[in-house]
Amino acid sequence: MDKQLSQLIDEAIKLEHNISNIYEIFSKMFPEDSDFWSELVCEEKNHATLLETAKKTLLTVDLFPSKLLLPTLGMLIDTNNKLHLLIDEYKESPPSREVAFYKAIDIELYAGEIHFQHAMKHLPSDEIMDTIQQLNKDDKDHIVRIRTYMHEKSISSYTDNL
Repeated sequence: MDKQLSQLIDEAIKLEHNISNIYEIFSKMFPEDSDFWSELVCEEKNHATLLETAKKTLLTVDLFPSKLLLPTLGMLIDTNNKLHLLIDEYKESPPSREVAFYKAIDIELYAGEIHFQHAMKHLPSDEIMDTIQQLNKDDKDHIVRIRTYMHEKSISSYTDNL
């Protein structure tokens, strides 16, 4: 497997774990929303497992468009660094409940961009693309679910504060 491709997949796996860690922090901080955040934690961990499985498949084949490697790898590394800082910040100084939901929407929007923006332009032609498209579907679902939950719990809309 190409070294850059391996690093790309490793960073994508780290991203899913970092997002899971942030949601786990939210789950502990906000007991009233614990079930909601815990469900997202499990799903993010499942995303990481899907990527780990995809990486094993990629050990023997080269299916990833090479022109997407460098910008995507750089974005993943940058995002993982920012998420690590956010995790440290939230452990020291927890955000408000409202800010936690806003940050989750930002994370899901950006995570979706990093993983899938270019890949979604291609038709699913193999197992890897099917996996990527499933992850994309799940990320979009998270945004809808976060916004729906906010509405149900009367947490002001994300767009109200833009």
